[in-house]
Amino acid sequence: MKQLWAPWRLEYIQGEEPQSCIFCDPYVHEDKDGLILYRGSLSTVLLNKYPYNSGHLLVAPKMHKAKLEDLTPEEASDLLSLVTHSIKALKKELEPEGFNIGMNLGTSAGAGVIDHLHWHIVPRWQGDVNFMPLVAEVKVIPEHLLQTAK
Repeated sequence: MKQLWAPWRLEYIQGEEPQSCIFCDPYVHEDKDGLILYRGSLSTVLLNKYPYNSGHLLVAPKMHKAKLEDLTPEEASDLLSLVTHSIKALKKELEPEGFNIGMNLGTSAGAGVIDHLHWHIVPRWQGDVNFMPLVAEVKVIPEHLLQTAK
């Protein structure tokens, strides 16, 4: 039997529910993990601490908003600009062959953080073991999170 290693998952499994919003925290607290890639006046980009794939980014508005329709035109424009910039950066640094990009709005849509909307940008490669979640209910992340942050 082969071992799959994702040491950062244990903190998530055993950890307590966050007491504050993970997307508001980057504007209040220091980046102790080195996962915040950009803090702007309207939006932030950070590495997903519990990624689906190496390079999994989250792009969120600075303001705590749950509904897409509540964004100002400036916030919506800034978010799309950061999603586009993030894709360019990931193409340059990780050379993915494709992307899954989207957001889950509401609990029934699969949102883990339901009260602060955010985009997921997930780089994809041919053969990135996409079958594992279906066959073994396991996701393989081939790169350590801190290496991805570098």
